[in-house]
Amino acid sequence: MAENGKNCDQRRVAMNKEQYNGNFTDPSSVNEKKRRDREERQNIVLWRQPLITLQYFSLETLVILKEWTSKLWHRQSIVVSFLLLLAVLTATYYIEGAHQQYVQRIEKQFLLYAYWIGLGILSSVGLGTGLHTFLLYLGPHIASVTLAAYECNSVNFPEPPYPDQIICPDEEGTEGTISLWSIISKVRIEACMWGIGTAIGELPPYFMARAARLSGAEPDDEEYQEFEEMLEHAETAQDFASRAKLAVQNLVQKVGFFGILACASIPNPLFDLAGITCGHFLVPFWTFFGATLIGKAIIKMHIQKIFVIVTFSKHIVEQMVAFIGAVPGIGPSLQKPFQEYLEAQRQKLHHRSEMGTPQGENWLSWMFEKLVVVMVCYFILSIINSMAQSYAKRIQQRLDPKEKTK
Repeated sequence: MAENGKNCDQRRVAMNKEQYNGNFTDPSSVNEKKRRDREERQNIVLWRQPLITLQYFSLETLVILKEWTSKLWHRQSIVVSFLLLLAVLTATYYIEGAHQQYVQRIEKQFLLYAYWIGLGILSSVGLGTGLHTFLLYLGPHIASVTLAAYECNSVNFPEPPYPDQIICPDEEGTEGTISLWSIISKVRIEACMWGIGTAIGELPPYFMARAARLSGAEPDDEEYQEFEEMLEHAETAQDFASRAKLAVQNLVQKVGFFGILACASIPNPLFDLAGITCGHFLVPFWTFFGATLIGKAIIKMHIQKIFVIVTFSKHIVEQMVAFIGAVPGIGPSLQKPFQEYLEAQRQKLHHRSEMGTPQGENWLSWMFEKLVVVMVCYFILSIINSMAQSYAKRIQQRLDPKEKTK
């Protein structure tokens, strides 16, 4: 059945590539025009055409707002129900009473969950280049908890200020009582919420491909068009990237739930292709999302947690600092800022940040903060470029009637 479906898809792709508005066109000329249009859109970036890029970005934003306004207008009952629920929650939040202690507890948990789920969605949803929130937020958080746990011999950090700030409890544990499992348990909520967010972020490619398959029209998405071209040229694929994509597609299509689970359980830059494949071959939603959720929020998340915890465990960190100091010539000068940073962190954990070493900012902290700012700025710029290019494609489709069936 899977083989017959694949053959039918290849024939349909071939027909779509040749037929436009009832007329047959040379496929090579169509592909050549697509290539030229794609290259023209890729030149619309802020550092090459800033004014046009900003103009197209603004217009694309207006188009999206108009589309969403129209969708909400046709779903007035849902909008009204949401507004009524929001009014009830707002009244409950501001009215004084015995329920406020529960409201505050729910608010704290909700904001914690929403923060990490939001970061997970940003990591995988496909906006611009994607924001690597594990490297920028979750990974450093797990590393901080690991370092603090070994220093304090406890994971019972006072709340508040945890998780905003980590300080040792007044009664510290005895040395050697910290285990890998205790640290995993301490960061489980943050890590699982982030994993759930990454699973949610994988849904747009699935829904886009599913809607395209059911409607019979090609969506305005280059990844989906590349997927169909890959199906069309599956027999002649030679390069490693194409063979890797085909391997993911075949695994998901033939193995089903466990194939999706395998792709979601390991760091896999091609997982978007799994979502497109599942949507294209009409894999049931809960099969796709269930496997993705288990793989990303449980299996993959524990692999990443264990890696970070082991890497930043006390003896490993001490060995890395000693190794840096052993580098001939520049070792001692490189080792000093690491030692100063670790000592400053220890003093903060023991409430001694105002004493001892001067409070000048460590250059490691300064560099990491600037790295976060640069990556966030680049993420925002990539969204602007992507939306501007989307509007440029709208213009190309209007100018050439043959592009309307894309």
